Amino acid sequence: MNPLLARLQPYPFEKLRALTAGATPNPALKPLNLSIGEPKHPTPALVKDALTRALDGLAAYPLTIGSPELRQAIAAWLARRYGIPQPNPDTEVLPINGSREALFAFAQTVLDPTRPAKVVCPNPFYQIYEGAAFLAGATPVYGTPKSWDGVQLVYVCSPANPSGHVMGLGEWREVFELADRHGFIIASDECYSEIYCNEPPLGSMQAARKLGRSYERLVAFSSLSKRSNAPGMRSGFVAGDAALIKKFLLYRTYHGSAMSLTVQAASIAAWNDEKHVEDNRRLYAEKYRACLPRVKTPLETEMPDGGFYLWIRTPVDDADFTRRLLIEQNVLVLPGSYIARAVDGVNPGANHIRVALVPPLAECTEAIERISRLAASL
Repeated sequence: MNPLLARLQPYPFEKLRALTAGATPNPALKPLNLSIGEPKHPTPALVKDALTRALDGLAAYPLTIGSPELRQAIAAWLARRYGIPQPNPDTEVLPINGSREALFAFAQTVLDPTRPAKVVCPNPFYQIYEGAAFLAGATPVYGTPKSWDGVQLVYVCSPANPSGHVMGLGEWREVFELADRHGFIIASDECYSEIYCNEPPLGSMQAARKLGRSYERLVAFSSLSKRSNAPGMRSGFVAGDAALIKKFLLYRTYHGSAMSLTVQAASIAAWNDEKHVEDNRRLYAEKYRACLPRVKTPLETEMPDGGFYLWIRTPVDDADFTRRLLIEQNVLVLPGSYIARAVDGVNPGANHIRVALVPPLAECTEAIERISRLAASL
């Protein structure tokens, strides 16, 4: 058995199940689940129609590199979305089966196991980053490291999960300068890039171009899960440094990570259409307008730059608050400390809850009112 498996920590939702085991939710209230960031808006008809029309693709083995048509659609979308020269669809774009598996597999591709390696993760963070580091034999570092010696890979998430913070050009300049100085690779997780209420979030490839840089040591990951409400398709892409993409393709060829031709056809339809994305953003904007005023003291939160979460500070321990919220108000959320790690004795997710505004508007507003009701009673 691989001994590195013993290094993995329980997934946040496993911890949540353990926390709520034996809890009896208030039966007088409808259960509301805002713990998981799973999009609930309908998958666009154009995506489903394209999927149905391409069912014959199930009879063929797909290539790991994907079809030229899909790579071209992705490259054209990147150029339109970020105002950058179109990436080379043959060398700078690679389809992936959702960003989650690719973010994990990328670490296995680029980390050098012959020397000690460190992987820098944001804190709080998406737990795939940590698991990818552990199973590659590396050591995860949470937040800004005290020393950059041995850092081989840095995961960046913008808009961030859970805070929704979007990195500005100055922050990207600092990351790029550190990468130049220390030689690490940047994996930019941008799966929430198309959910925002004000300015479109700055992308990593866009930032590189604005700073007069190439994509050396940089790759960006994106997905149709949030953008197009199609999490079940497991469709996304990685783009950037052609040398890294080439090595990643080699790894994925052996890994067996080819996207079905049927899903590729539906993905082309999704990347070529923006109207459903604009409609999706409007739905989330309505939720924020309705929910933010309902977050009452002693709770604290603010409007995120992107994404579909509210990152709410609680007046008591986040795990205790979460359990009481389920028992008394029949609302399920995720404790913030479950998606962060303590550094120097401080867990930056402590006394926070992550609330995913994915259910229908009425359920979201009702959930926020119940959360505020509990907080007021403490």
